[in-house]
Amino acid sequence: MQKRTLGRWGPAVYPLGLGCMGMSEYYGPTNEAEALETIHRALDLGVNLLDTADIYGLGENERLVGKAIRERRQEVVLATKFGVVRSESGVFRGFNGRPEYVQSCCENSLWRLGVDVIDLYYQHRVDRTVPIEETVGAMADLVRQGKIRYLGLSEASGETIRRAHATHPVAALQTEYSLWTRDIEAAILPTCRELGIALVAYSPLGRGFLTGAITSAQMLAEDDYRRNSPRFQEANLEENQRLVAGLEQMARRKQATPAQVALAWVLTQGSDVIPIPGTKRRKYLEENLGALGIEFTEQERQQLAAAFPPGAAAGKRYPEVMMTALDNEMAR
Repeated sequence: MQKRTLGRWGPAVYPLGLGCMGMSEYYGPTNEAEALETIHRALDLGVNLLDTADIYGLGENERLVGKAIRERRQEVVLATKFGVVRSESGVFRGFNGRPEYVQSCCENSLWRLGVDVIDLYYQHRVDRTVPIEETVGAMADLVRQGKIRYLGLSEASGETIRRAHATHPVAALQTEYSLWTRDIEAAILPTCRELGIALVAYSPLGRGFLTGAITSAQMLAEDDYRRNSPRFQEANLEENQRLVAGLEQMARRKQATPAQVALAWVLTQGSDVIPIPGTKRRKYLEENLGALGIEFTEQERQQLAAAFPPGAAAGKRYPEVMMTALDNEMAR
């Protein structure tokens, strides 16, 4: 399987990565034993980009990933993030991009992960109260200290990406990208391509919606955060369900699952696009990798794109407080 690179000079990674967030929080009950087996199975199959963050499970996800890779560190391109602040009870408190905070977060992540260096370190969200040059300058200091190898941004505007990249080369932008979230195609993806920055696509399955398995929010666990997501509210969910019909039709034609078709579409958007579908079970990991065997004709690609035009999804991507912050950043 031909690998893809993180930026012009970054490491080579398997075309699909693994998002580890749900192994510790957000998507209902967790099972550490199954999560560890899922990570090990991913490595066995060649998946080497593992994605976590300091806020996932309030640090527990980093500990889990660190435990999983303890004996297999050389097989992994390890990515984690800083910059979103939560209280000890998990309440969202805002963003922090101050240089001293960058340094302390990195030290804490290294300790939780049990590693000497982080391969790809992202600013999880842009702190608009701190010039991006200061935040990226602090990240560049971490490169010089040998604590991180490559820099990344997440959910940043085109202007922010350019200013950051001028301060220190950025290897990857992580942002939401899928059939039902295509906003970045207008300006952000072209900016990344101009600068040689890879796109790491999180939620390429629309937080599970594009699997076709979620037809009601009541199907989700009581503590599943998608219950509070606008796109999963019943009125929007019903409208969005109509979008999935075209995906299911293509899946039948390809003798594949809707999830595999949705992932395959993201994979076809360019060799600089690396989807990182999240899962906490081996079963779905293996199913997702089946997307690598799906090929589309140009007509089929256009049919899928036409079925999911930009802006077609009903409802915002996040609840209001988070979405307002993202909208403010993207308006720059």
